[in-house]
Amino acid sequence: MTLEATGYCPCGKCCGWKRDWLHLGRPVYSSGPNRGKPKKVGYTASGTQAHKGTIAADPRYYPFGTVMYIPGYGYGKVEDTGGDIKGPSRIDLFFKTHQQALQWGRQRVPAKVWD
Repeated sequence: MTLEATGYCPCGKCCGWKRDWLHLGRPVYSSGPNRGKPKKVGYTASGTQAHKGTIAADPRYYPFGTVMYIPGYGYGKVEDTGGDIKGPSRIDLFFKTHQQALQWGRQRVPAKVWD
C-alpha cells in the first residue's frame, strides 16, 4: 500500500508543546483540548519513549503494535498518534532531530504492514 509519511521529532514545532514560563518553564500542550496541561516530551501516546522506528498513525486503522516497513526509513512500530494523522493513508515517522525530520519531509511511500 502507498502511505503519505511525514517526519517528526520531539521538538515543540513537531509535537505541539511549548514552555510555560509561569511555572518554571515546564513543557505544556500548546493547543487543543489539553492546552496548558503538562506534556511529557519524548513520550508517545502508548506511553513508550519515542525512538527511531516509532510510527504515529490513526489507531482506528493501525492499532499500537502494528509493524510497518518503510523504504528509506526501515522497520517501525505504531506507538503514537498525531493531531493531523487521520485515516489509513497517513503516518508520521519519528526522527531524533528536527533537521532529520525536515530532510525526510513529506513523502508518498510504498509500505508493508503487518498486524
